[in-house]
Amino acid sequence: MLAITGLLLPFSSALGQKIRHEIQFPDLPGYQTLKCDLHMHTVFSDGNVWPTVRVDEAWRQGLDVISITDHIEYQPHKDDVPTNHNRPYELAAGDAESHGLMLLRGAEITRDTPPGHFNAIFLQDVNPLDTPEFLEAVKAANQQDAFVFWNHQGWKGEEKGRWMDVHTTMFEGKMFQGMEVCNGETYYPTAHRWCLEKNLTMLGNSDIHDPGLLRQSTSSNHRTITLIFAKERTPESVKEALLAGRTVVWYKDQLIGRSEYLEGLFHGAVKVRQPIVRRGRNVWLQIANGCSADVELIRSGGNGPQSMTLPACTTALVRFSTATPETPLDLQYMATNLLVAPETGLPVKLEVGPPSGS
Repeated sequence: MLAITGLLLPFSSALGQKIRHEIQFPDLPGYQTLKCDLHMHTVFSDGNVWPTVRVDEAWRQGLDVISITDHIEYQPHKDDVPTNHNRPYELAAGDAESHGLMLLRGAEITRDTPPGHFNAIFLQDVNPLDTPEFLEAVKAANQQDAFVFWNHQGWKGEEKGRWMDVHTTMFEGKMFQGMEVCNGETYYPTAHRWCLEKNLTMLGNSDIHDPGLLRQSTSSNHRTITLIFAKERTPESVKEALLAGRTVVWYKDQLIGRSEYLEGLFHGAVKVRQPIVRRGRNVWLQIANGCSADVELIRSGGNGPQSMTLPACTTALVRFSTATPETPLDLQYMATNLLVAPETGLPVKLEVGPPSGS
């Protein structure tokens, strides 16, 4: 018989408290930054936990929006858990509401690679997607105004993950709108390039199957997620943001996205603090990083340390020498772990004002 993990962590005290560890990323002007995982599995396909456990894990780990996307065609536990495509959402919905999590109804259309696996979210009913022909399943999702994205493009190698006629048909027909640039522990540079070239939305998701035992995220140890920049904390705003491509992927020690959103995150999180101390040619700066990701900087201009690491949610004290100690300075750097394209970091600038008290 299938062993179902029903409860991973007990309440932390007799008062019935649970502990949530927040993930810190700044809001962008006009938008809320929502932490999202839109690809996960339960015992209703090939996962190893009950749907409510996915809610507990996501809340504990600081997420805001989730979608349980069990496989439609692949049901290895069906002898123990009868196939019911809408049941994972129904079971999780109440817990999600009580935890303040946004739960989106979703499913994974699971066909051979190529053409690959595709997730559909914002569904009203999964059952119409359970149809033999691949494109008919995608069309059934489109008829519900779903947001559809291509999962783990290169998971079986670049040859099987190649762009084919079926993908051109889907792309030209606007039948899918995004791709996973990162899935679990894997980054797909080809998918990253295609998102840039074809204006597809970039996503990163956990694709979690086993119990998620992580209690607190760190910069290098966290689930792969998508940061979505939404006008409001509503399903409608999340969908609008996804269709507009307002996302950044947090994967391992990297943030991956379009330059305008990475710039917004950088300048929202990284601040030069007072006091700024100058003695002779030497300058002392306190640089705060208010987000949950470390920031790695390599100097590209004439002033500042050759390299800096700004650890997550800390303030770093740095010192450097300059030939113009009394004038405002622009410190030009490359943020090497903020990727605007494969192997391409984000150019950034830190503005250093006059000495404190001047």
